[in-house]
Amino acid sequence: MPSWIDGQPLEWLSVKDRGLAYGDGLFETVAVRAGSPVLLDRHLARLGEGCARLLIDLDLALVRAELLAFSRELGDGVAKLIVTRGDGLRGYAPPQPAVPRRILQGGAKPAYPAGNAALGVRLFPCATRLAEQPLLAGIKHLNRLEQVLARAEWQDAEHAEGLMLDASGRVIEGVYSNLFLLKGGVLLTPDLARCGVAGVMRAELLAQAERQGLPCQVGDIALEALLQADEVFLCNSLYGVWPVRALQRHQWSVGPLTRKLQVIARDLLDS
Repeated sequence: MPSWIDGQPLEWLSVKDRGLAYGDGLFETVAVRAGSPVLLDRHLARLGEGCARLLIDLDLALVRAELLAFSRELGDGVAKLIVTRGDGLRGYAPPQPAVPRRILQGGAKPAYPAGNAALGVRLFPCATRLAEQPLLAGIKHLNRLEQVLARAEWQDAEHAEGLMLDASGRVIEGVYSNLFLLKGGVLLTPDLARCGVAGVMRAELLAQAERQGLPCQVGDIALEALLQADEVFLCNSLYGVWPVRALQRHQWSVGPLTRKLQVIARDLLDS
């Protein structure tokens, strides 16, 4: 699989990179189909917002051109784009001027169990909580230790994903997915203004639902509200939509809205 650094085929990285030292950067995981990156505009919009918040001066037009060329070489699979602030000396202070580094890594298309999409998944109740930091909320920064610790909580094949709450006990997301629920004909998804990752598939499904006249709300969701939902599903930009069928002893049926949005997401990923 190809690997590029700053637009050139390379597989080594400077030990002075601030992404290694401090997690000083961002990343995007992009599905690639037939040589084209899926949901490219949404990925670049989130990357641009993240760079603005972290004060990383990135040439997004250059990133777009490199990602398109890299995707053509990859063909089908996953392109992971990592942007760091580049090299720096010891200490937290950002170098002046900073020279951002662009890293592209190619991978195979993930082979998820077919039953995850067809039958739904069981969620593991993660004890690891997400810390609240509004400055970093929503963006896909390189500091993912909360997710690493949460994913280490289960090793069995029974659970395909974990449910993560924030420090106040609000429902936020899966370890690597966003979460939706349907209650009383309204599509709900957690507010990510304090913590969590605002996924590109989440944004696309919200837009698609609104176009079809489905009432949508983004707000705080208590665990009890999740348990009382009519339908629950997860989404991300690689697998699309997975229905949620169980959390501990609580169970849900796979509902018609979940199936409808699942088809929309599948069409996006397979187009």
